[in-house]
Amino acid sequence: MTVISAPVDFNEEELYVDLRSIVGHALFLKCEGFNFAGSIKLKAAREMVEAAEWSGDLKPGSVLIESSSGNLGVALSIIAASKGYGFVCVTDARCNLSARRAMEALGSQVHVIPQPATNDGLLGARIAYVRALCAADERYVWLNQYANADNWRAHSRTTAPAIARHFPGLDVLFVGAGTTGTLMGCARYFKELRRQVRIVAVDSVGSVTFGGESGRRMIPGLGTSVRPALLNEAYVDDVVVVEETDTIRTCHRLARRGFLFGGSTGTVVSGGERWLDEHDAHDLTAVAIAPDLGDRYLDTIYHPKWLHEFYGDDVLATDGLTGDLERDLSVNHFDSPAR
Repeated sequence: MTVISAPVDFNEEELYVDLRSIVGHALFLKCEGFNFAGSIKLKAAREMVEAAEWSGDLKPGSVLIESSSGNLGVALSIIAASKGYGFVCVTDARCNLSARRAMEALGSQVHVIPQPATNDGLLGARIAYVRALCAADERYVWLNQYANADNWRAHSRTTAPAIARHFPGLDVLFVGAGTTGTLMGCARYFKELRRQVRIVAVDSVGSVTFGGESGRRMIPGLGTSVRPALLNEAYVDDVVVVEETDTIRTCHRLARRGFLFGGSTGTVVSGGERWLDEHDAHDLTAVAIAPDLGDRYLDTIYHPKWLHEFYGDDVLATDGLTGDLERDLSVNHFDSPAR
């Protein structure tokens, strides 16, 4: 029996899904969504908050403020509520409605940025707003997940060692790239202590993280319009860039097998499957990190009208699911989700 007194005290670290029957390779998916925040971001949030408390930057009366597309915002909302801090999440319209509602239910304020910055997109506009609030009121404490080394330290201390314990013969690790906190924490751990592990970063088309051209991205979690300060490409062996349509198809394939995962997970699995298809993977053992579950995406990547609006009727055609999409679109009880 597990008994806890604070929400950060529980996180399921030992759960993996064997995807061989779905992707045809020895790919094991580390599930990070089973905690009270519903995502891997609880680890980084806890590490950053505790470091800020230890340094004295965060103290009674402080108000946390952070730019987040959703998951870190929910994690910080939980920690702020449990510790008695205020919290303001600065996000944009791509943040899932369920994540926004969760933050508000936990007592946080959510500010939605309506327009992108000229050169740095929506993320640039979000960060500019955070900086302005911090300059206007000294109570605000910005953890800055994009440049905070405690972001990656959380994963070099927890996530990577947990994988190493269960897969001593690991050959390849697939990690999604958002702030690159998870990526850098795992990459640093394995490169410094277990150099035989190949680190493959998975990014989204439209992200500038690895030098790609900025473009439309509707699925939050991975990718960015501003190159992350945490990123050190010397620790990364390969990069796979995934189209959002492939993310959606992979999510639906997994769901049809009973595994409802989020958009970031769909991207990582899609990228990992493609990399394994293109390499001699017969004797390789591979792990991919699943950052979250799919419940926060029911109004987006699992909603027929949202798919139809942004990706057209044939987005699921390659997996034989177009008929399901057309059928669902004809059912009157589906309303367009708020965005």
